[in-house]
Amino acid sequence: MNFRTYLNPIRVVLAAASFIAVSGQAVAAELPSLSTFAEKTFAVPEGTIADKLVSSRFPQAKFEYYRSVSDAAAALGAGKVDVVAYDEPILKNIAAKSAGELVVLPEMLTVDEYGFGVRPGDAALKQSIDTVLAALRKDGVYAAMRKRWLPDSGAPAVMPEIPLTGKNGVLRLGTAAVTEPFSFVDARQQVTGFDIELAHRIAQQQGKTLEIVNMGFGELIPALLAGKVDLIGACITISPERSEKILFSDSYYTGGIGALVRNP
Repeated sequence: MNFRTYLNPIRVVLAAASFIAVSGQAVAAELPSLSTFAEKTFAVPEGTIADKLVSSRFPQAKFEYYRSVSDAAAALGAGKVDVVAYDEPILKNIAAKSAGELVVLPEMLTVDEYGFGVRPGDAALKQSIDTVLAALRKDGVYAAMRKRWLPDSGAPAVMPEIPLTGKNGVLRLGTAAVTEPFSFVDARQQVTGFDIELAHRIAQQQGKTLEIVNMGFGELIPALLAGKVDLIGACITISPERSEKILFSDSYYTGGIGALVRNP
């Protein structure tokens, strides 16, 4: 979860495969370009630098600040703001559960790669993660995970059972369960999500059980470096600054900072 790598503005209106119900029929709706909102009001969660990213593109933009992305999305739905700027996959999750009322624009403010982090000297664990990712992509499991956690509509599905033997000990995952659909607390009060399923599959490959340690996002890297956990995952952007401190796996998702708007 981070913000960097700017894209050049797209100066044409983007046609999107978004549909709205009109008189009982589904018709294609044309989404505006991001530049349409250059002087509008953006909602951003407190504690992020999304406002700085928006200002770098649109100096005339105005801002409202909210405690969470959910609060920002609620303000958008109520017409208090014009657009929400935040992590694209998290915005997609909100849009999928909005019954077509909200939609993520095709153009993004930034493009980022997300990965798991391990301690600098733990190349063996990084290699294990990369091996699992490659196998999941090859056998189609990765595609199924994308559909499970990032559906076009509705909430994410339940994580499948992934048997863990524990014959080789315990793999400790540090996560911040506030990044649905990557890591979040479900209705059963269990930490689940794309990152959690991936961690289970890594533990399975290693013959270990998985211990999930939920903490604040800012605590993840310090906990990893202190040896309190073995790996960290919570929609973490692979950045040059972080790469100076920790070792990242191969990217498992290309995302970035997106824009959530009301469906035209």
